[in-house]
Amino acid sequence: MQRTLITGGAGFLGSHLCDRLVAEGHEVICMDNFITGSPKNVAHLIGNPHFHLIEHDVTNYIYVDGPLDYVLHFASPASPIDYLQLPIQTLKVGALGTHKALGLAKAKDARFLLASTSEVYGDPLVHPQPETYWGNVNPVGLRGVYDEAKRFAEAMTMAYHRYHGVETRIVRIFNTFGKRMRLDDGRALPTFMGQALQGHPLTVYGDGSQTRSFTYVKDTVEGILRLLQSDVVEPINIGNPDELTILDFAKEIIALTGSTSKIVFELLPEDDPLIRQPDISRARTLLGWQPQFSRAEGLRLTLDYVREQLRDLGDGE
Repeated sequence: MQRTLITGGAGFLGSHLCDRLVAEGHEVICMDNFITGSPKNVAHLIGNPHFHLIEHDVTNYIYVDGPLDYVLHFASPASPIDYLQLPIQTLKVGALGTHKALGLAKAKDARFLLASTSEVYGDPLVHPQPETYWGNVNPVGLRGVYDEAKRFAEAMTMAYHRYHGVETRIVRIFNTFGKRMRLDDGRALPTFMGQALQGHPLTVYGDGSQTRSFTYVKDTVEGILRLLQSDVVEPINIGNPDELTILDFAKEIIALTGSTSKIVFELLPEDDPLIRQPDISRARTLLGWQPQFSRAEGLRLTLDYVREQLRDLGDGE
C-alpha cells in the first residue's frame, strides 16, 4: 500500500485528493492546522483505517512515522480574502512550509508535488498563459503575499530537485470550483451563488470585463494525479481554457438559479488580474489530460451543495 501525506488536506482541494487517494487504495495522512481548512471536509473519512488526520502547522518541523511514497504540499490560504487577512501566514507556509515539506520528502525518498497557482502569472501580459511565461507580478502589492509565496515555493522545489535529486512535480492550478468551497471565502463562484440564492445583489468588481476560466474540481484532481504519476518535472497548467468575463459569469449564475437579483458594481481591487486563461497544450501532450466536465455541468453539481449549505445556515431558498 502506498503512503501519501497531504499538507492542507482538510482544505477544499486537499480534501478531494484525500477522497480520491483513499478510494484508490493509498494510506493517506492528512495534515492541516485548520487555519482555512475544516475537519468537516474529511469527517466522512474518520474511522477509515487507511486515513489519518493530524493537526499540525507545517511551517514547523514535520514528523511522520514510517515510510512515505508521496508528499503533496497543498497547505496555504488560497482565496483573496484569506491571504489578505493572513499575509504573514501565507508567506510563511509558502516559504517555511515548502522547505519543511521538501525536507520530509527528501528524508523519506518520496516524490513531492507542489500545489502552485495561476497567480504566479500575476496580471499577465501574455494571453493565454503558457508555462514558459514568467509573469507580471507586483511583489509589494497586496496580492504579492500569495503570488510571491508560490513563486518562491516553485524556486525552492526546483532547487531541491536539482541539488538534492528529489523527485518533484509542480502543478499550476487555475480557478477550481465544486463542493466544499467556503461560501465566505470571497471567490466569485460561491459568492455569486450565495447572493443569487438569497436574493441579494451580485457584487461585480470593476466593470466586469476581467476574465476567468473555471475548472470543476474532479477535473482538477484528475490532472493533479496524472502529473503526480508522470515523469514531468517542469510546471504544468491545470485549468479549463473556456474563458468568460466576470459580468457574463454573474449573469450565468442568475440564470442558473432563477434569481431576480440585480448586479451591482464596486471598485476593482488592487492588482486584480484582468485576464486569466490557461494554455493547456503541455497537459494535453504530456499527460493526456483535458477537462471532461463542462462549466454548466459543474455549476449544476455545485449549486446543489451551495443550496444545502445555505439550508444548514437557515438561509437561502
